[in-house]
Amino acid sequence: MAAVAATPAATAVSALAVANDDWQPSRDPGFVPGGAVHPTSTPLAAARGKGDVAALTFDDGPNPGETDRLLDILAAHEITAVFCVIGQNITAPGGAEILKRIVADGHTLCNHSTSYADMGSWSHAQVEQDLKANLATIREALGNPAQKVPYFRAPNGSWGNTGEVAASLGMQPLGLGNVIFDWDGNDLSEETLTDNLRAAIQPGAVALAHDGGGNRENTVDAVETVLPEKLAEGYAFTLPQGGIPDADWTPRR
Repeated sequence: MAAVAATPAATAVSALAVANDDWQPSRDPGFVPGGAVHPTSTPLAAARGKGDVAALTFDDGPNPGETDRLLDILAAHEITAVFCVIGQNITAPGGAEILKRIVADGHTLCNHSTSYADMGSWSHAQVEQDLKANLATIREALGNPAQKVPYFRAPNGSWGNTGEVAASLGMQPLGLGNVIFDWDGNDLSEETLTDNLRAAIQPGAVALAHDGGGNRENTVDAVETVLPEKLAEGYAFTLPQGGIPDADWTPRR
């Protein structure tokens, strides 16, 4: 029987596969990788560029209300960010429309799992299934089967096998970077989150805040206060290292 030629997508997945004697991603000729160039299995958490540059990342959306307002603030200052999105929030009422606006506004997507489950103890196969399912959810919501999702961030920073799997699927694992501690169990006052965000945005840093997973109004208030301050100080906002090449991304500042 004549050999069947590999599809471009299958060839890309094969090229991205991490060398491992015990595991390789499943053969899936129709799968389109996330789009990261030369992803590593080690999480990266540094902004691209030199000097007063930082990358903004927002986890756990899309979230009606807070994400919409956050997008308004970013657009007003011509800043782009990375949105780490959860599948169940995309399929929730209003989620797909917000996701479409995130992409239309020029922001970059990050796979943050289908449901925010802790994946640290999962097998390679379980992680692969979830990451692929979330990619499918994102792409179906956008109507674009080749939508680039060049980053992956593990829920709770619980990596286990996720970094290896994400890299094999064309997504650069994205480390937590400088967190602003805007989740339950911390001081969530606007004053504290504003101070935390000021401290998180440092030269070369990746700052992590949340636009979902709870009431994030004070986080958005902090963003509204701090971004003009940092811009006045001469900061520029870029993408994290890894992911898509500079040629495929044009900063808005």
